[in-house]
Amino acid sequence: MEEWIAREGLRLVPRDRLRAISRKSDLRGWLQAGSFAGALAVTTAGLLNARALTAVAVAAIFIAHGVLLNCLYAGQHELSHWTAFRTKWLNDRVGELFGFLTLNPFHTDRWAHFAHHRSTQDPGRDSELVGMNPFTPLTYALNLVGIDFWRRRIVAILRAAAGQGLEADYWLTPAQARAVVLEARVTVALWLVIAAASAGAGSWLAVTLWVGPLLTTKVVHQLQNTGEHTEMPHDPDIFRNTRTLVGPPPMRWLMWNMSYHTAHHAFPGVPFHALQALHREIVQAGGPSVIERGYLQAQRDIFASLARRAS
Repeated sequence: MEEWIAREGLRLVPRDRLRAISRKSDLRGWLQAGSFAGALAVTTAGLLNARALTAVAVAAIFIAHGVLLNCLYAGQHELSHWTAFRTKWLNDRVGELFGFLTLNPFHTDRWAHFAHHRSTQDPGRDSELVGMNPFTPLTYALNLVGIDFWRRRIVAILRAAAGQGLEADYWLTPAQARAVVLEARVTVALWLVIAAASAGAGSWLAVTLWVGPLLTTKVVHQLQNTGEHTEMPHDPDIFRNTRTLVGPPPMRWLMWNMSYHTAHHAFPGVPFHALQALHREIVQAGGPSVIERGYLQAQRDIFASLARRAS
């Protein structure tokens, strides 16, 4: 999978340059993951000391904490590609932690994500589209704010734990399908352990520090998640079916540079810290135009497209 390159890729970026910017780094991975851990430590400390703060300050910290938790998925995505760290097993172990925290079982998500890369925007093969009804403005809004997103995510985990709901997952081998069921069962078992321990201790920490912020602040990560491909053509050309999202440095940090999504799809083996350089290489090569939109502009485009289809 990691050797897959977009059709126009090598014409735009020579192999020697591609090799140079594809070097993975444990240091860069630890700096990025560590900065997230540090930010989460700060927001956790704020929530634990909420009684000493104003209601406005607590609300701001709660939102920031939830956004950080949700954006761990951007890191999970890089870990799925084995590009966050040079040491391969680190990607798997950290990815499993991030996957549990974001309610996205890691190996299940990795196998589905590879199918997405192989068949981007193919309604019958792209794992992000298989089994999905076309959005309406209302269903898309519910997905954007997280309501329908979390419903589908939690139901999928529970069904997988029961050994159901994998019939359409053509990308799974029989061994992988068994692993998906096992991963879901371990996930649900850990949920039950945490719930039982919380009830036994009379503690709401799991809700206030994890589940509550995670479930209620999905919309910020969804600006990236939905902006990448939603309402783009069902065309195999990466330069037509993928948006690059333009935002300030804090957003690029939060999203682990996934804002450079066209570059990522063109060369999925290039690590997150090199995607800005790769994006410049592609643009300067003068090949197909990269579709660039601001985060809010992308949402305006999506809603306008959905409204046209609904009319």
